[in-house]
Amino acid sequence: MPPVSPQGNASNIPPGKIVAVIPARYASTRFPGKPLADLAGRPLIEHVYRRVTECRAIGTVIIATDDERIRKAVEAFGGRVQMTNRAHVSGTDRVAEVARAIDCELVVNVQGDEPLIEPSMIEEALAPFADPALQMGTLRRRIEDRADFLDPHVTKVVVNGDGRALYFSRTPIPHHRDSGAPLEAWKHVGLYVYRRRFLLEFARMLPTPLEGLEALEQLRAIEHGVAIAVVETRHNSIGVDTPDDLEKVRRALGAAART
Repeated sequence: MPPVSPQGNASNIPPGKIVAVIPARYASTRFPGKPLADLAGRPLIEHVYRRVTECRAIGTVIIATDDERIRKAVEAFGGRVQMTNRAHVSGTDRVAEVARAIDCELVVNVQGDEPLIEPSMIEEALAPFADPALQMGTLRRRIEDRADFLDPHVTKVVVNGDGRALYFSRTPIPHHRDSGAPLEAWKHVGLYVYRRRFLLEFARMLPTPLEGLEALEQLRAIEHGVAIAVVETRHNSIGVDTPDDLEKVRRALGAAART
């Protein structure tokens, strides 16, 4: 797997051919209106957008939404936004709709609830696409807290010797037969890179049995025999699923401002 260069895009694909799409919906079950929640005087979605635009490998950044309130907020801070079909059941479907109308090679799906995402994480996820056969990639981070390992809200991933995903699960994997053994496990970081053509195919695939059981879309790709590169990242990010998560982000931003 090629190393990530801090000076440019290790995939060797020009930025003009790489698009980042940030899906954002208002009607979150656990946190309605989440994209517009105030974070340091700006809407949460603006923090995500600005961090993604700092990645030099990205040529275009688009927020995809079906809500007029989000559209107006994005336009107010000068972001690019596209309205998408309200019938979409996933962020991937929303990203694919945007990608259909764009001439690009790679599409980066950045979750709209990741206000602390590091631009270099996108570079890391892009790096293995120097391999022209690769269709899909994502990130993983070592789990250090056993509570995260046991938490069904933290998706775990196991990979083979080439760094390709073997399985994703909400359950603790791999099982540690020796309960006293050091924790060896990986958290899945929900940032995805797709070849545009594959993304459009993926969005048309029917849901698969394991995907339905785990409620994890990426298992659809595995069940169809698609290799997923899973790059290790040293960076951590806090996904905002609840108001409590937002408070964690506020504390993290406050601590960073004091250093």
